Amino acid sequence: MCGIFGTLNYHQDIDDMIPFSGLLHRGPDQQGSMRVDNLKLYHTRLSIQDLSEAGKQPMIYKNLSIVFNGEIYNHLQLREKYQIRAASNSDTLTILMLYERLGMAMLDEFDGMFAFALYDREKKRLFLARDRAGKKPLYVYRHAGTLAFSSELNLLNAIFRPEPDLSALSAYLYLGHHYRKSVPYRGVEELENGHYLQIGTVTLEEKDISWFSMERQYAVSGRLSFGETLDETDRLLNNAVRSRMLTSDLPVGSFLSGGIDSGLVTAMAAAHTPRLKTFTVKMAGGFDESALALQVAQRYGTEHTTIEIEFSDLSNDIEQILANYGEPVSDNSVIPSYYVAREASRHLRVILNGDGADELFGGYRRYVPFRYLDFFKPPGLLSGASKLLDAVLPIAHQKQSNFTYLRRLIAFSAKKDPLQVYASAGADLLNGFEDQFIQPPALDHIAADLARINQSAMSPLSKMLVMDFQSMLFGRLLPKMDIATMAHSLEGRSPFLARDLLTFAPSLCDSAKISGLETKFVLRQLATRYLPENLVGQPKRGFEVPLSDWVDGKLKAVIGDYLTAPAPLYAGLISPQFVYKLMARKIRISDQRRAKILFAIFSMEVWNKKRTMRLANEPQILQS
Repeated sequence: MCGIFGTLNYHQDIDDMIPFSGLLHRGPDQQGSMRVDNLKLYHTRLSIQDLSEAGKQPMIYKNLSIVFNGEIYNHLQLREKYQIRAASNSDTLTILMLYERLGMAMLDEFDGMFAFALYDREKKRLFLARDRAGKKPLYVYRHAGTLAFSSELNLLNAIFRPEPDLSALSAYLYLGHHYRKSVPYRGVEELENGHYLQIGTVTLEEKDISWFSMERQYAVSGRLSFGETLDETDRLLNNAVRSRMLTSDLPVGSFLSGGIDSGLVTAMAAAHTPRLKTFTVKMAGGFDESALALQVAQRYGTEHTTIEIEFSDLSNDIEQILANYGEPVSDNSVIPSYYVAREASRHLRVILNGDGADELFGGYRRYVPFRYLDFFKPPGLLSGASKLLDAVLPIAHQKQSNFTYLRRLIAFSAKKDPLQVYASAGADLLNGFEDQFIQPPALDHIAADLARINQSAMSPLSKMLVMDFQSMLFGRLLPKMDIATMAHSLEGRSPFLARDLLTFAPSLCDSAKISGLETKFVLRQLATRYLPENLVGQPKRGFEVPLSDWVDGKLKAVIGDYLTAPAPLYAGLISPQFVYKLMARKIRISDQRRAKILFAIFSMEVWNKKRTMRLANEPQILQS
């Protein structure tokens, strides 16, 4: 795992120490840079595969140059398939040699996570590419004929100082994350997952090419029986775990939340190492799954560590934890993710996780209604009845409450616009409060995607899964884990996002994902082969925090300081009176939803303060 940065057609001098310092946490082992034609490439290396000097970057092979962040787990098999003989075991070299054979069609062959910049000097073309899910980040800045790219937004901000994009920030408050290309800066875009940019380095002409689309995967239906589906899921996940264990020259551990996703990964990983190291989080007042995680650890004889989050640490760290992200982040699980990654980094450099399982196999409770009814096209009777029920049902303040679940179900049916349905089913932040926006949110892109998907032949459940894969997983969950781990020079690997699972899971029928009221049915059945019985039926939780308690207790003072400060950023986006009423509990919503909204706004204010404080020669990343 590494950090990459580069400029094209940029004629001002950049002190090499600025990109090296800004990406040091991503690659503390080696730093390198090179200039070729009108291109400057920078790389910071975290050595995991091929620890020798042969893996140093930027790497040159004939007329090709590359800076690469990630891992190609099947690169040795690809060498054998295409009869490639190389001087080292570096997967970076494999990319260059495969490009020579296949061009960018090589991307279809890769099982891995990656973001890279590859320069073909003969053709005068620069390629920027990302993996199928978008595991490894890549941001692109454009201004006055100059292009720059970076693994992190904080570095682009430190060097180029782009202005905030207010409509994008309003969209963040509505969705809970930025959608697809959108980021909170003008002139900056995120390269989408499954895409690559082809850039003429002389003409500066660009082509944005989609080489993988999850939406296209749902056009293929499988014909396996449930028993065959179960066995194939078992085989593919085992293969994915094995490849992510074996393609490392260093020990590999596993996060273990107490849920079935990380439990399955841990169980399968334990077969490939005599003493697997596992890590979980314990929080007072939270959904504590540490006892369940311990059961799995004991069954497989792992070297298990439980991290207890102390508020004294959190009060000192919360602002910088959020600032590490380079953009506002509404997902409060960034907090436990940071601490568990910090502890793991003291023992390891590579960690497995269960990311992607829910979006592929239907793991969220809110998916259940979409298994049976198309809420994107609700009948009028259902919409009318929802208004009556909303008026008479009590407000429930616990996330797992049946009343909370029923209210969200009603909210789906009350909406007529697919975007409102999706926002209600997802982040559940400011949907329903659209009249409180001062700056209209930039939602055209997601609205167009929803309109297209809504007209497709996909089932309602498949529509939700596709949207969550390209919206919530890409925009919120994968960045959360990437930043949390890389802040501590720790590489996170996600077996559920293996190439074969990304094509297999969409082919499954809905009943393999949601059966009755049971979520991710095939994974729960698979879990009976590996995990304790009492864990198999547990609801989806993961590393969760008691957010409502924190917002009104331990974090109340710091959140209040930000939200009542003079001239806050949010005052140009949404009604300040609305925020004051939220703080005073004068808006009729659940405690959980209120806490989520306040935390999302607080995170945005922290981002704005830190971005304006950051000096170009002092990029700041909180490390252990």
